Amino acid sequence: MTQQKKALMWFRQDLRQIDNPALHAAAEFDEILPVYIIDESCPSNAVSGAASNWWLHHSLVSLSKSLNDKLLVLRGNAAELIIQLAEEYNVDAVFWNRQYDLWQIQRDTKLKEKLKTNNVIAKSFNGSLLWEPMDVLKKDGTPYKVFTPYYRKGCLHRTSPRLPLPKPSIKAYISQTQDMQSSINQLSLLPTIKWDTSFYEHWHPGEKGAADNLQDYIEGPADNYQEGRNIPSVKGTSRLSPHFHFGELSPNQAWYAVLDSVDGNIENKDIDVYLSELGWREFSHYLLFHWPTINTENFNHKFNAFRWLDDPASLRDWQFGKTGIPIVDAGMRELYQTGYMHNRIRMVVGSFLVKNLLIDWRQGERWFWDCLLDADMAANSASWQWIAGTGADASPYFRVFNPILQGEKFDKEGLYVKKYCPELSKVPSKFIHKPWEAPSNILNACGVVLGKNYPKPIVDLKASRQRALDAFSASKESLND
Repeated sequence: MTQQKKALMWFRQDLRQIDNPALHAAAEFDEILPVYIIDESCPSNAVSGAASNWWLHHSLVSLSKSLNDKLLVLRGNAAELIIQLAEEYNVDAVFWNRQYDLWQIQRDTKLKEKLKTNNVIAKSFNGSLLWEPMDVLKKDGTPYKVFTPYYRKGCLHRTSPRLPLPKPSIKAYISQTQDMQSSINQLSLLPTIKWDTSFYEHWHPGEKGAADNLQDYIEGPADNYQEGRNIPSVKGTSRLSPHFHFGELSPNQAWYAVLDSVDGNIENKDIDVYLSELGWREFSHYLLFHWPTINTENFNHKFNAFRWLDDPASLRDWQFGKTGIPIVDAGMRELYQTGYMHNRIRMVVGSFLVKNLLIDWRQGERWFWDCLLDADMAANSASWQWIAGTGADASPYFRVFNPILQGEKFDKEGLYVKKYCPELSKVPSKFIHKPWEAPSNILNACGVVLGKNYPKPIVDLKASRQRALDAFSASKESLND
């Protein structure tokens, strides 16, 4: 009798069956053992935040159900556990999709060597990026530092992203031994404090939820993405970022689904802008791959001498939407209530923290890491460095987003502000983004008492902007001495 060939499929940030290259390879074997491990050997700054854990719990439940409840979930040292499982279940091969943080690369490289030493096939695949970072380089062999040439020349002029793979047919699952069985609930991913209640109203983690969200985007916001993506009060974006992060949807699926919706017309402005946003996601992972310290260190080392303020009170006001600047407060409250924040508003609140408050971008990155459902090491780090002016192809430090003008331009009637700052719901649109300028009789009629039921601004916007510019100038001068 021919011995059954067995494969271990190690799920990571690829919690799906459709377009999963590693799962496709595993499905060629007679039996597979699907495994997910929370790696407790990861660096402290890579430990998932509370919001991400909420999503992960529900995504694992969805994946396990799609795998006939055969998903083995564990906590511990991932590399050691994979070796142990390969031996215990006598598997012939281990497959996984690549991740691109330095610590993951180092772990996976050593694991692959160990498995091969044990005569186990070990193969990894690209299941999360359109173009792998090691393949996109300038003519001189160095990595790009500016997005447009990276995307337009380095990526689009290369081979097209691979076509998505169909859902594989799994022949059979390896029977698990009783002592190795665990449950997703035992991972203790759900928060003990029920601040996540409203998440359920806005999100449906899992592969099906991702597919539904993609279809909703194509049938709705996609044809007005260039303009609609800037208006926070409407559903003008795809809201696919959490699904991408957990790998419930691949960028290849989104790339071709969006293109197919316009018969492949890449010249369509709305489509081109959306695809370029997928390109920005790629660029973030590219930067983290080539410069693996950007999650903790300034990409532009000249900013290492910059003197950030240590201001815990202002930081806390910012974190919980109590700055007295309506568009900033609305954004921070949206984040805390829904685990998400509109991209335009992310730039506004980020600029306010690092420039108006002069608080280190790393403080904002850590708060977003804990509160965002789509918290991604690459995107989070690169985006914060971009807004701080310290990163690659960054917004210049002297560009300070004026939250009043941003609000008046992109939330003209104050619908977004009023949704998340209901105490301002009766304030006329003329003053909704600057209630401190409203006459007292209007504030009284609206039931607003600044300093009591809505904060007074914690900084003067004009003065704090100038303070930031002065601090930057002083820092430049000290570097030139």
